Amino acid sequence: MKNPLLTPYKMGNFQLSHRVVLAPLTRTRSYGNVPQPHAILYYSQRTTIGSFLISEATGVSDTAYGYKDTPGIWRKDQIEAWKPIVSAVHDKGGIFFCQLWHTGRISTKDFQPNGQVPISSTDKPVKTHTPPRRLSTNEIPQIVNDFRIAARNAIEAGFDGVEIHGAHGYLIDQFMKDQVNDRTDQYGGSLENRCRFALEIVEAVVNEIGADRVGIRLSPYANYMDSGDSNPSALGLYMAESLNKYSIAYCHMVEPRMKTLGEKVECPESLVPMRKAFRGTFIVAGGYDREDGNKVVDEGRADLVAYGRLFIANPDLPKRFELDAPLNKYNRGTFYSSDPVVGYTDYPFLENVV
Repeated sequence: MKNPLLTPYKMGNFQLSHRVVLAPLTRTRSYGNVPQPHAILYYSQRTTIGSFLISEATGVSDTAYGYKDTPGIWRKDQIEAWKPIVSAVHDKGGIFFCQLWHTGRISTKDFQPNGQVPISSTDKPVKTHTPPRRLSTNEIPQIVNDFRIAARNAIEAGFDGVEIHGAHGYLIDQFMKDQVNDRTDQYGGSLENRCRFALEIVEAVVNEIGADRVGIRLSPYANYMDSGDSNPSALGLYMAESLNKYSIAYCHMVEPRMKTLGEKVECPESLVPMRKAFRGTFIVAGGYDREDGNKVVDEGRADLVAYGRLFIANPDLPKRFELDAPLNKYNRGTFYSSDPVVGYTDYPFLENVV
C-alpha cells in the first residue's frame, strides 16, 4: 500500500526521512517556566532518524506567559535547561524547531510581572480574562525585538530553527484578525496593516538567525479565544504571498475544519490557494489520521502533516503508520496535568503492547 507520509522530503537545508511532524503541543510540565529533565524522555521518545519535531509553545518574554508551567526561552537558565532536551533529539537524528509564543490578552494579571495588565492589539477582553492593555505604536518594536532575541536564544540552546506562533488567538493573531484588532494606526484597519506586526516579527527573526531556520504557524479560519476574521481566506492568502518575500523554510497552517478547540467541522473552505501561493514547504495540521494524511500528501495539498493528539498517545506514530498498526487511545484528561510521567511518557510503544 502506498504510504506518501513515509517518503523522504527535503525542507530547505534539512533532509527529512518522512513527513509525519510532531506538532507543537503545550504540556504544562515546565515548572516555574523552566523546561524539565522529564522532557528529555518525552521528546526523544517521539524522535526517529530524519524526523521533524516542533517544541511546545515557548514564551519569548516575561509578559508572554499565559498558562501555568509553560516554558520560556528569555532567560539564561531556560536556555541551559533546553540544551539537554535538544541534544536528546539530535542524538536520535531528529530536527527540532522551537515554537516562539506570546499569549497577549489570553494571559491574566496573575501571570504578568508585578501583576500588570496583559498586553494586546486591543483593550477588548476575552470572556473570563483580565481586560488587556492596548500596546502603543512605539511599544510594538520592543515586542518584535523579544521574538528576535528569543530566536537567537533558541539557536544558542541548540535548536535547528524556530516556529513563530501566529495562530490560535494569541498575540500575533490578535493583530491579524479584524474581530479583535480595532486599531486606527499603521497596525490596524486594512489587511496589510493588521498583518504588519506578524511580518515585522518574521523579518526580525530571519535577519537574526537566517530564513532557512524560520517557520510560522497560522490559523486564519480558527476562532479560538474570540479571535475570528471576517474574511479568513483573504487573510490566509495575503500572509502566504507576503511570506515569500522572506524565503522562510515553511508555513504551517491549521485546516479550516478546526474552527474551535479540538473539534472538526465540515466546511467548504480549503488551504489549497495558500498552498499554491506559498513557495516554501507547506505543513498542514488539524485532525489528521493516517488515511487523510497520506491523501493530502499524495494529492500535493501539503508537503508535511503535523500530528498532535495521535502523537501524544503514540510515541512511535510513524512506525504505526508504516505497519498500519492499531493506535493507542489518548486520554485528554492528562494532556495538561503537571505529572512528569502519567499521560506524558507512559504511553506504550508497539513492542510493549500485549
